[in-house]
Amino acid sequence: MAKFKKKPKKSRADELEEMMAELDERDRARRHGKNDLLMFLIGLLMFGGGLFMILQRVTVSTSWGHSFYHIGGWNVPNGMIMLPLLIGIVMLFVLDRKIFGWIVTGLGILFILLTVIMSVKITWRTTSAYEFIMMFGLAAAGGGMLLKTLFTRR
Repeated sequence: MAKFKKKPKKSRADELEEMMAELDERDRARRHGKNDLLMFLIGLLMFGGGLFMILQRVTVSTSWGHSFYHIGGWNVPNGMIMLPLLIGIVMLFVLDRKIFGWIVTGLGILFILLTVIMSVKITWRTTSAYEFIMMFGLAAAGGGMLLKTLFTRR
């Protein structure tokens, strides 16, 4: 027969101390979860506020319909941009093999979209150094808080 050793009995003070340590650990873990949620929400507000302030200082304009487009060294008038789309639509109704018409129509739509995007001009309005630091500081600090709460190991 194997002999079993009896564990020494713990005193009430030791048991009470273990229970208090366990309760403290549970409380710390619970507060840490609430702290993460609060940190995430504050970070989200800071990041959103910073981006809002940045986007308020940006002006977007376009020159679509007002000038010529430069593709390489060739100036393209605005009406010429619609020509591939119109040719593609005609090809859809005339040709027996519709695939060529769809390809030309798709390229015409792509060409129109690219010229509109290329005609967009984004400019930054004059701002003070304080506003500049506040805008980008808020966005950076808020983004850092978001990343910290999203990617910390638990």
